[in-house]
Amino acid sequence: MFKAYGWLTFCVVIWGSNFVFGKMLVQDFSPSLLTSLRLLFIVMFLVGVTSYKKHFKRVSKFDLLFILFLGVIGVFINQWSFFKGLQTADPTTSAIILAMTPILTGLLAALFLKEKLTIRMLMGSVLAIIGIYFVVVKGNSSSLHIDKGLIWIVLTMITFAIMIIITRVLSQRIDPLTITLYSNLVGFIVSIPFAISLEAPLRMSTNITDWAMLIGTAVVVHGIATLIWNNNIRHVDASKASVLSNLEPFVAMIMGLILLYKPITGVEILGSLFILAGVMLSTYQRTMRDKRSVG
Repeated sequence: MFKAYGWLTFCVVIWGSNFVFGKMLVQDFSPSLLTSLRLLFIVMFLVGVTSYKKHFKRVSKFDLLFILFLGVIGVFINQWSFFKGLQTADPTTSAIILAMTPILTGLLAALFLKEKLTIRMLMGSVLAIIGIYFVVVKGNSSSLHIDKGLIWIVLTMITFAIMIIITRVLSQRIDPLTITLYSNLVGFIVSIPFAISLEAPLRMSTNITDWAMLIGTAVVVHGIATLIWNNNIRHVDASKASVLSNLEPFVAMIMGLILLYKPITGVEILGSLFILAGVMLSTYQRTMRDKRSVG
């Protein structure tokens, strides 16, 4: 159990650090090119894993439509808007906004999957919105200025929630590795013409350190960390694992302080606590219901 929690904490640190590394990478690569290259290395990693496990599987034409939609919305647009936003958005603020994804996912599940919309979820949403307000206004409501990059980060959150919903539907018929491989492959293919046409001229670093960071974050963040998380999540209590995953904004704060020399403000901590409380309140009832159904 202790070993499982250690690996899950490692995954959270990796995912939280991704905001800071992404901020560093968009200084040297165009967002569209960075998206395409990152998806290329993710696909290469997943193909290697799938080949090793001899796990290539066919999917039906009906499920292929879902995978195409998932690849475009949940992979390509999600990745591109993330890097597009980080061009100007603060990585810590971005991590705090994306921490609201479980709440948005719950609302979308209530709308499209007919899951129950609870009072706790609504109360949690209010708390999270208060947290976002604190972070965005930075303690000064008289001079509200929303960085345009945060609009792209909100799009990232929306596409991430959509990805979770579609994956939940597909996972009833297809295993996670197949969904991940095929959707990332679609995302990569779609990204190629956009990388050529969206931004001209394209910016691409010639520094080997930048390329190592790009490849490393692609493989570790979206490949190894995801596999480790999925392998260890079954050994721990779901509610405790959920709390761990919501600590990403705090990891982003610490990594931003270490790598970008960005000070941690009291407003950021306060906003993060509100969002963390909102997410925990929104997901608590569902977790307890899942436990009762298992029992």
